[in-house]
Formats: sequence, structure tokens, C-alpha cells
Amino acid sequence: MAPFSHEKVAEPPNLQRLRGAVEASGIVPSMGRSGTPADNAIAESFFATLQTELFDRHAWPTRASLRTAIFECTRVFYNRQRRHSHLDYLSPHEHERRHHNQATTTATASP
Repeated sequence: MAPFSHEKVAEPPNLQRLRGAVEASGIVPSMGRSGTPADNAIAESFFATLQTELFDRHAWPTRASLRTAIFECTRVFYNRQRRHSHLDYLSPHEHERRHHNQATTTATASP
């Protein structure tokens, strides 16, 4: 499959380093445009958050330590503790707890 052709636009140095790391690792970057059916805004938002809250703040000596850090960030922090705007600024854990409590209350109140 031939790669897409895009007009070359000047990129910030940190984006150039990220693009180089992505290409060196064999990952195919997203080619979608905003608003198209292939738009992947949720994933892009997640990776932007990962970049800001993890990658820009630390360095790792090995891939294994990076893999562990990504796991901890996503499973412990992002999915359980971090507040999300689309959940009315609740953490996913708190949102699920409230939903479960509401469902339990509704089920016990029904005749």
C-alpha cells in the first residue's frame, strides 16, 4: 500500500522528534482529518493526555520501564482517578460507582 502524499508543513521540533520515534518503531501514524468518518478524536485526545501527563515529565532507561509506566498511567490513573469532562468531571471509577448505586437504588425501589 502506497503512503499518502501530504504537503510538507513546518513542524515544531518536539513534533519532529515524536514523528521520528514513531516511524523508527514501525508504527503507522494516523492519516485522518478532523470531522471525517475516520476521525479518531478520542484516541488522539487520550494520546495527547498521555504525552502531557507522562511522556513530557519523565525519561525511562528501558522499554520495559516505559511499558510499566504506561500501564500504570492508563490502568491506575487515567481509568480510575483522572476526572473526565465527558463524565461531568468525575473519575471513571466514581462515575461507575454512582451509576451502580443509582441502578441498585432503582431496582430495590421497584415493586
